[in-house]
Amino acid sequence: MNRKIGMAGSLVNAGTVLAFALFMLAGMTFASYFVCIFLSLSFICMAAAFSSECTDRTRTAGNTALALSAVYSTLIMLVYFTQCTTVMNEDLSGDVMRVLDYRYMGLMFNIDLLGYGIMALSTFFIGLTVNVKNKKDKLLKILLMLHGLFFPGCFIMPVTGMFLGHDGSPSAGGVIALEIWCLYFLPIGILSFLHFRERKD
Repeated sequence: MNRKIGMAGSLVNAGTVLAFALFMLAGMTFASYFVCIFLSLSFICMAAAFSSECTDRTRTAGNTALALSAVYSTLIMLVYFTQCTTVMNEDLSGDVMRVLDYRYMGLMFNIDLLGYGIMALSTFFIGLTVNVKNKKDKLLKILLMLHGLFFPGCFIMPVTGMFLGHDGSPSAGGVIALEIWCLYFLPIGILSFLHFRERKD
């Protein structure tokens, strides 16, 4: 069962990352928001499956990764469920829109960055638990731990106020940054799937 959940979570994760990238390129805002909810849920399944492989030596790292994955998913679901419901369906005033609409790079954008920073921290701790048995596992471990480097930036940038005053118009630079992240994270989902597929329960 652990193996199957790990495989399913990894497969859904890879699929949602790919879908997110394509929806952004196509300008399909609602779809790109909606798919992020399932991306976050699938990540919990991945983290839990990696945690189940932990030895006594790596159990604390695995438990930390799993707890952080739940925090990440909660923050992300809050952001994108708000976008898919309140922001998309209600006629909000300017001030409320600036607070709730992700595109204004206000509160929801800051929470989103915090969420993905927490995700990066979770991947770092997952990387500490990976028992390398082949080259694919080695690459997976490296990608997971390097992904942890996103945490400081995601945490510090909103604190500086560098995104204040955004008018809600589409940002080509923001889309490019997210597409680069998708290109980085997609192999993690694929390699995780291969890792769990080769696992012996």
